[in-house]
Amino acid sequence: MEKGLIAIGIGISMISGLGVGLGQGLAAGKAAEAVGRNPEAASKIRTMMLVGQAVAESAAIYALVISILLMFAFN
Repeated sequence: MEKGLIAIGIGISMISGLGVGLGQGLAAGKAAEAVGRNPEAASKIRTMMLVGQAVAESAAIYALVISILLMFAFN
């Protein structure tokens, strides 16, 4: 397989990091707004935000694993 195509595949798989970063930033912003509106529910909001961000982060971890496999398996 050509090295150029592998590099393109690695780049495409790592673009998901952009989406994950935007999604987590949006979630954190909305959680901060929710705590501002309802400070009594801060612990519940924080817990739900962290669980959601952990799920979103798994997509970035999968993309990283795919990129590493592409770099070393086809080299």
